[in-house]
Amino acid sequence: MGKKQYSHIDETLHQKKLENGLTVFLLPKPQMAKTYAIFSTNYGSIDRTFVPIGEKDKITVPDGIAHFLEHKLFEKEDRDVFADFGKNGASANAYTSFTKTAYLFSATTNVEDNVKILLDFVQDPYFSEQSVEKEKGIIGQEIKMYDDQPDWQSFMGTLKSLFKETPVNIDIAGTIESINEITKDDLYTCYNTFYHPENMTLFIAGNFEPEKMMNLIEENQKAKSFDKLDEIKRDYPDEPAEVAKKENTMEMSVSVAKCTVGIKESTEELQGEDFVKKDLLQDMILTYYFSKSGQFYEQLYQEKMIDSSFYFETNLEKNFGYSIIGGNTDNPDEFIEKLKELLLSTNSEEILEEDFERMKRKKIGQLLRSMNSLENIANKYIHYHTVGVDFFELIPAIQSLTVDDANQFLKNWISEERLGICKIVGQ
Repeated sequence: MGKKQYSHIDETLHQKKLENGLTVFLLPKPQMAKTYAIFSTNYGSIDRTFVPIGEKDKITVPDGIAHFLEHKLFEKEDRDVFADFGKNGASANAYTSFTKTAYLFSATTNVEDNVKILLDFVQDPYFSEQSVEKEKGIIGQEIKMYDDQPDWQSFMGTLKSLFKETPVNIDIAGTIESINEITKDDLYTCYNTFYHPENMTLFIAGNFEPEKMMNLIEENQKAKSFDKLDEIKRDYPDEPAEVAKKENTMEMSVSVAKCTVGIKESTEELQGEDFVKKDLLQDMILTYYFSKSGQFYEQLYQEKMIDSSFYFETNLEKNFGYSIIGGNTDNPDEFIEKLKELLLSTNSEEILEEDFERMKRKKIGQLLRSMNSLENIANKYIHYHTVGVDFFELIPAIQSLTVDDANQFLKNWISEERLGICKIVGQ
């Protein structure tokens, strides 16, 4: 078992890649009462076209299948796994994103038993035709619920305006029509391809003894057999640099219009140092302009164009990235035009050295605060690990950024053809 110490944050991380390919990270924090574990597979909703394990030809599966599979793994032939965790005093959950599916628990007692439950239920699928049909009704209700939520429709509507080919423009849960196409065999095909230990990561943080925990995990995995996994062949479509459509307008039961401007941040595959630099700068610059102390926020506020609903978010994944800025407004067209004007003005702006040093200190402070949360550490570590980046090395990466890096980024950040708009107006 390898061990890496990070003196700048006073953390020690234990790591091992097991014989079956599973990568395990252990972060002992004996001062904590709680332990948090997450078992994640590098498989999300955008992985819809691929070559199944053991086959030669690629297939395209129904939209929403990764999320459907996440639901089904909790249900076994004779029980529901949530009850197993409950008996051991653990709180369990799972989520599916565009790029990953994760199963997790937190507990203060019976940690080792709960780790075994986590590993065993994820690695022991049970799907029957009857249970699959039953699940279609449950997920169908979930889809209908999200169809009625303006915030979610605004988010997805913005992504649909930005991306033409990349499946990030498809709802993670799919549609009622697409989930009705899912069969038991489809689930096993996806499971056998993407849930191999070689494609998975286990991260445990909290109050435990690392050598004892690693031995438990190794013994658990040695008792199971897995075929050797060659490289998973995923097929992602080519994505143009420009947006899919300039504007996406929807009518819903809202009393105030909801408007967003999306920035198509990335359409190419990024890893390692290139990923880190872009990931950090796009977040730092967006925060510089649109946080409550930012000059763009101040202008919008002074002109009474925004209220407490105003928000911004940014996300960079290995092969796509986006930023979204928006909120509720009584004057959607005026708000959109002002937001676009401010964004386009950044091409001629220049960040001063002292401002950039302040931006770096702020980002480091945010990172250090986030490391007080076991959940945040584990989820972020896995996120960055999948693109070849060590989350615990982000602070040195921030410190190494220069004002020239920031201004070069700013010069190329915004262009008209990479801005997409979503408006939700009253019916």
